[in-house]
Amino acid sequence: MLRSILLVLDDTPGALAARDQAIALARLCGGSVTGAAFLDIAHLADPDEAVPMGAAAFKEHRDAQRVAEARAAAEAQLAMFRTAAPGWPAASHDDAPEPGLKRLAAAHDLIAIGRDSTLGIEDTEDGLAPVIERLARDNPRPLLVVPPQAGAIDGPMLVAYDGSSPCQRSLQMFVQLGLTGTRGIRVVSVADTAQEARDLARGAQDYLALHGIAAEADGLSGSHPADLVLGHAAALHAGLLVIGAFETPRLRTRLFGSATLRILRESACAVFVHH
Repeated sequence: MLRSILLVLDDTPGALAARDQAIALARLCGGSVTGAAFLDIAHLADPDEAVPMGAAAFKEHRDAQRVAEARAAAEAQLAMFRTAAPGWPAASHDDAPEPGLKRLAAAHDLIAIGRDSTLGIEDTEDGLAPVIERLARDNPRPLLVVPPQAGAIDGPMLVAYDGSSPCQRSLQMFVQLGLTGTRGIRVVSVADTAQEARDLARGAQDYLALHGIAAEADGLSGSHPADLVLGHAAALHAGLLVIGAFETPRLRTRLFGSATLRILRESACAVFVHH
């Protein structure tokens, strides 16, 4: 069962939506949320940055101002979190976000992050924070990636399933964390024919049934799985989409690689993703 969520704090709309969803999930599961803000001091005050002759004093003043502004922003984010979740832990950390998150994640079950989270320094190309792909590839904990427009997780939960190992691991983690709740669960699979897709979906249905969870299955045919999954999630007004991540190109792929990134970038609801 889920006991602790590590929440990435910043001031982007996605981060604020992730905060609300993380708090709601933790309360549903009887767990807690730990808020974490990051101050990448090495980035804000790079000691190796080349400066023109005579500009060292200017750089020192500028760097100090940057750090002070970042600390003030982090304290504001921590204060907002403490207001929303009184009594739950929160702190700022003076290290780069990616290694800091990997270090802290060891003591948590799940990382919740806004899809557009800048972490104070990052550009979010196509609306997806670069750290999300890196964490999904090289981090043992699952991610909850929350888009800016996401509200409460009150629609059905949709499992996108193609039978691959990453997809099976993601479904297993989702179930073992107890995130299925009391909402309806649906499984969607994509194949060349609707019957082949339904046969794929049955594997996820059987696993869910093993844990006493009933699920409806939808088989979709087509050659553009990301489009089909995103469209199906929108039609169902899904509250959460469960996917696997980053299958190797040599193996049969349906929902992974570039399709995974497209779903992460474009999903209207939160995405639970695990590798």
